[in-house]
Amino acid sequence: MAGETKNKYDRQLRIWGDQGQAALEKANVCLLNCGPTGSETLKNLVLGGVGSVTIVDGSKVDIGDLGNNFMVNKQSVGESKAKFVCNFLQELNDAVGAKFVEESPEMLIETRPSFFAQFTLVIATQLVENLLVKLDKICRQENVMLVVARSYGLTGLVRISLKEHNVIESKPDHFLDDLRLHNPWPELKQFAKAIDLKVADPVVHKHTPYIVILVIAAEEWAGMHGGCFPTTREEKKEFKDLIKSYMIDLDEENYKEAVEAAFKVSASLGISSHLRQIVNDSSCDVDSSSPDFWVLVAALKEFVENEGGGEPPLEGSIPDMTSLTEYYINLQKIYQAKAEADCLAMEHRVRTILKRIGRDPDAISKADIKNFCKNARKLYVIRYRTIEDEFSSPVAPELQKYLTDEDFSFAAGFYVLFRAVDRFAANYNRFPGVFDSDMDEDVARLKAIAIAILTEVGCHASALQEDLITEMCRFGAAEIHAVAAYVGGVASQEVIKLITRQFVPMSGTFIFNGIDNKSQLLAL
Repeated sequence: MAGETKNKYDRQLRIWGDQGQAALEKANVCLLNCGPTGSETLKNLVLGGVGSVTIVDGSKVDIGDLGNNFMVNKQSVGESKAKFVCNFLQELNDAVGAKFVEESPEMLIETRPSFFAQFTLVIATQLVENLLVKLDKICRQENVMLVVARSYGLTGLVRISLKEHNVIESKPDHFLDDLRLHNPWPELKQFAKAIDLKVADPVVHKHTPYIVILVIAAEEWAGMHGGCFPTTREEKKEFKDLIKSYMIDLDEENYKEAVEAAFKVSASLGISSHLRQIVNDSSCDVDSSSPDFWVLVAALKEFVENEGGGEPPLEGSIPDMTSLTEYYINLQKIYQAKAEADCLAMEHRVRTILKRIGRDPDAISKADIKNFCKNARKLYVIRYRTIEDEFSSPVAPELQKYLTDEDFSFAAGFYVLFRAVDRFAANYNRFPGVFDSDMDEDVARLKAIAIAILTEVGCHASALQEDLITEMCRFGAAEIHAVAAYVGGVASQEVIKLITRQFVPMSGTFIFNGIDNKSQLLAL
């Protein structure tokens, strides 16, 4: 990556690295409707350096847009909204390719579905239910990712839709270090045995790495307990007492570190249930059309069953700890050597599988295999229901539970009412509450529609709060800039996760409740 680009995107490169930035710069994103929600979403992506964007909007700028969209001005009134927003975004980052299409998204969805095949991802904002269902089918057929974003008064939603999303670099906030203290390999055991915990030199004693202390203590414990490690609360307490018995001074930080990390010795052998579910997935039966991810998972499954002895490849890094420099460097080398050996074994299996399924054995790079090995314990596979499936048959018990749960009742209520206002608009050619004179009548109509929706999916309509129905009418389908900016921020964050294939994207419908300032995810 060029030095100028690195300086320009320095802060974000620290989060998703060169590989993530390269994926962003290759991406071609389409935005449907460039009102405040769409404009705010795309602004964040343009500033982040997405490769190219296409704005689709057939409307003209009107006076009302000046109050909630900072990307248009008085001079643009009566002109193409897509054109002015496109020009504004281009000024923010001239490295991004930007173009616009002066046509309504509805027209493209209905008459030119092939238009969407050219994009990496489509962001659909302010679209009603029937159009979303059609667009979702188009995007899935073309293997294009879809992110739905909508703001409506003081509420908003974000939803992702695609067949399957695989994440290698999930980057969890908290994850147990891969030190294998519960299952040390011969070289680590040999290194630990060569160090005497009863050494007379106080400096050496205070600077013996806690990894060594725990390997020795665990072996001693196992020798006294039939080869088993501590499992019960009482046994874990006794194991910590064993570690403390090695201390010759109360201020030995390395032994305090060993006591704090003692639980790592009791970690379960083998792979996690989450990872086991992935390696046992039917997609592991790979063929020539299988994505690289599943080829790598197939190789991982073979590795775990053979060279790994039930364990995934070692990550190869160790945390900071109190230690003599010589000990620490030698430990690093031992962990790195084991990780490299595991990676070589994985690479051999990947090449063999590729050859077996009729693909070029070098189709997956060594760097990609190494990155996979480093993150093998943290893989994620997310499969999304189609929007049509969710709307026609949501998980009724879950929806009912959300509606009756005090913490989730507003979010679930808004979820139902988003569908209700779209059905209202289909029936009356306008959204509820647009005209003050019709407010009372609109509240009654919207309530009847919401009750019908809940009845259709098998939920009790009494759980829907009447105050929410009134509020939804009072919103009058307005896009408030503060809400749009927040919803757009959430949507753009999910877009970046999807494009970079880093971090875990949401797997439900995100609802923002501006009345209580709550954000919640509904799994329906």
